[in-house]
Amino acid sequence: MAMMARKQVLSEAFGAGDALLRQALLVAVGIAALTLAAKVRVPMWPVPMTLQTLAVLLIGTTYGVRLGLVTLLGYVALGAAGVAVFAGDSAGLAYIAGPTGGYLAGFVAAAGLMGLMARRGLDRTRTGMAAMMLAGSAVIYAFGLAWMSVLFAADKGLAWVLQYGMLNFLAGDLVKLAIAALMVPGIWKVLRH
Repeated sequence: MAMMARKQVLSEAFGAGDALLRQALLVAVGIAALTLAAKVRVPMWPVPMTLQTLAVLLIGTTYGVRLGLVTLLGYVALGAAGVAVFAGDSAGLAYIAGPTGGYLAGFVAAAGLMGLMARRGLDRTRTGMAAMMLAGSAVIYAFGLAWMSVLFAADKGLAWVLQYGMLNFLAGDLVKLAIAALMVPGIWKVLRH
């Protein structure tokens, strides 16, 4: 079976100079972007609606697997250490063990998946980027709903978990999908000219 050519990701398309310094700067910028995206929120319970998923999926896409994972792991590690980077007003291990914990784990996995798909060039077209966003969102929901089921299904039922863990967020996810499907291929188009 022939291997697909390894494609460049967006963060590599912009860089010259010291690679290690550039990567460290990108990780810091990514963590800052995730933190800002987490603070832009629509209050909902048990999990608020934020721009985090858009930031996570775009970081995975533009940074690639390795740099995307380092960025997301750094973000989660800062939150675990008590730095207020998450959507809530608190942080620490207790916060991670709460309703958003599965989603945070899903963020890391989804960023890796997005990086893999971007390496195959799927982010170059609107259709490919939309498919990537669907796949990344599915990963986030798989982890998030699994953890919410552990916390709430026995008392509230699986229908409740689906409603408050996913269904309430689907309209916002479609908007995020459209933004990414227009933005990322558009950037690639500009770079090719």
